[in-house]
Amino acid sequence: MLVKRLRPDALVPGYQTEGSAGMDLSLCGEAVTLNPGGRRLMPTGIAVAIPAGYEGQVRPRSGLAIKHGIILPNSPGTIDSDYRGEIKIIMANIGDEPVTFQPGDRLAQMIISPVVKLTVEEVEDLPDSKRGAGGFGSTGR
Repeated sequence: MLVKRLRPDALVPGYQTEGSAGMDLSLCGEAVTLNPGGRRLMPTGIAVAIPAGYEGQVRPRSGLAIKHGIILPNSPGTIDSDYRGEIKIIMANIGDEPVTFQPGDRLAQMIISPVVKLTVEEVEDLPDSKRGAGGFGSTGR
């Protein structure tokens, strides 16, 4: 994956350990405070070129969720392989206290995953299945 810094203070995504599935994405620019109930688009200062046939999935960091109530409301967010703009992360505070992020703080993680593309065919009827049209909760507890 190719990474371009859009600002000199941007951090290139990286894996924290050998077993990490996701690369950390960090705040770039000014400090940001998220008040309870607030949400904000957080800049990373980077753009990427994800290879064709893959996507970047932006996911929350579990420590921010449990310790501070910080979530990513559209998680997982998708970064398409042909997107070349700045990666920005939508973050929300569902906690009880304001949370301040400093430049360089890790905000989220990005996992690179293969994408399967299917051929779509419109039909009059779908094949039967055991579940059928049963929706939420229809398979039990």
